[in-house]
Amino acid sequence: MAVKIRLARFGQKKKPFYRIVVANSESSRDGRFLEIVGTYDPLQDPVVVTLKDDKIKFWLDQGAKPTDTVKSLIAKHSAPREA
Repeated sequence: MAVKIRLARFGQKKKPFYRIVVANSESSRDGRFLEIVGTYDPLQDPVVVTLKDDKIKFWLDQGAKPTDTVKSLIAKHSAPREA
């Protein structure tokens, strides 16, 4: 089973709101998922992104692959890591 971190669309027509979810790659875009790890609201100014960094790190360590969009959201909005 390949696991992906991707966006699931919610909200009304012409008013998108996305959840960042961990899902099986074979399930549909808005279908079954394993866990919610964040949200993305592109209509706010500035854009609002909330991430659960600990859960994202856990799933990445387990081998989950983020989509290109989610990868860029994580890079831009995640908390800076301390060495």
